[in-house]
Amino acid sequence: MELEELLSKMAEEGVIHGGSEVNKAMVAVSDETRRLCAILNNGVYTNEEIRQQMSQITGQELDESFSLFLPFTSDFGKNIRIGKNVFINSGCRFQDQGQIIIGDGSLIGHNVVFATINHDYDPLNRGTMYLKPIELKQRTWIGSNATILPGVTIGENSVVAAGSVVTKDVPPDTIVGGNPAKFISNLEDKIK
Repeated sequence: MELEELLSKMAEEGVIHGGSEVNKAMVAVSDETRRLCAILNNGVYTNEEIRQQMSQITGQELDESFSLFLPFTSDFGKNIRIGKNVFINSGCRFQDQGQIIIGDGSLIGHNVVFATINHDYDPLNRGTMYLKPIELKQRTWIGSNATILPGVTIGENSVVAAGSVVTKDVPPDTIVGGNPAKFISNLEDKIK
């Protein structure tokens, strides 16, 4: 199955059944992405070389303003979209089968996890995966060790406090934190 067909099926259906043709195609892409991440994380590279390798992982030509501190892992790679002036700190893990969209000017702290997959609750059907995208609107800031769960959109300019687990959408111009993440304040209250 060609990559574009695979991405289309994943987006349209939102479900991958274990052992299906779509699952087998996804595993093939995942195998290649894990190999590319291993190469990326086990060498010494310039910023330009990192950007080139991330472009290969994502299948997207990344803007020269993109910056990444290693290590970085993705278990699919081809469903990540990264805007301009994006910074990703070290230790981040992207589970992007459901799609991860990162808006311009976003900052992602150390060890952030983006999880776009849930498994079926039925223990006899756990091989079935449900996909939902994660989207960071422009100028978001995700604090270190945060986890963003499937289907969540982080609104423009918003901040997710370090260590938070975000289970629901975050409105624009707000600060959230905790597990599960809850409203802390409006951004304007913190800007002097």
